[in-house]
Amino acid sequence: METLLLQISSGLTNGIIYGSVALALVMIYQATHHINFAQGEMATFSTFIAWALIHEAGWPYWSAFFFTVAVSFAGGLLLQRIVLKPIERAPVLTNVIVFIGLLLIFNALSGMLFDHTIKAFESPFPKDSALATRFLSAHQLGSAGVLLVVLFTLFIFFRYTSVGLAMRAAAQNPESAKLVGIRVSWMLGLGWGLAAAVGAVAGMMVAPIVFLDPNMMAGILLYGFAGALLGGIDNPLGAVIGGLLVGVLENLLGAYVIGTELKLTVALVLIVGILTLRPNGLFGKKMVTRV
Repeated sequence: METLLLQISSGLTNGIIYGSVALALVMIYQATHHINFAQGEMATFSTFIAWALIHEAGWPYWSAFFFTVAVSFAGGLLLQRIVLKPIERAPVLTNVIVFIGLLLIFNALSGMLFDHTIKAFESPFPKDSALATRFLSAHQLGSAGVLLVVLFTLFIFFRYTSVGLAMRAAAQNPESAKLVGIRVSWMLGLGWGLAAAVGAVAGMMVAPIVFLDPNMMAGILLYGFAGALLGGIDNPLGAVIGGLLVGVLENLLGAYVIGTELKLTVALVLIVGILTLRPNGLFGKKMVTRV
């Protein structure tokens, strides 16, 4: 029973990270109806920026953390305005090629600017911290707390602020949003900025666990994608819940069924199974188009 509780609690903390990545994917999908395949590489690049500020510039951790989040937000906004805005009405294949191109560019930039060697990324939560419990380390609990604060802040932002409501309207019905004076294109840019910022936070929280290298987020992105599909690719809350479920399933199946070496296959099987059996996910909306 103690081992089972350990696997579940550890899976939930991992699931919060997956849920954060899933939320970033859903935010982009709601705005563009495309999957941002470069989300993981963007988060990795942001984490390298934080690493450079801490280790080479000598910044305190939390100063580097908040600066990196701000830079990531600005970078995501500029990326949408400069690269993606011109192809808003382009065919799906064009957007997919651009996203794959961005994935390769950010991966190459990470390796070129920061080297391909694996780097240690210190946790802001010491091992002997009071946060540590019998089942979870201080970093696991601390990172879960940070990500929960981010998710709760986004919930308040989208639910109760005028800009957040405008962003939701622009994502759900761009044409109607334009009629009431909402600048849809800028709202999409803000969505990209927020998704990049959330990805940066997830990257900085996961780096102390998996170590930092240009391919750090490749597996995390798959888990996040599986969580987004499981919860519903058009449902932000569902994506977070889906990420939690994926985290628990990954740990339980890895510990008791398939072994730790094959844990990544859990995400791949979930992706294929959901797309085949329930494309709308657990909480997604079923769209009916009249012809």
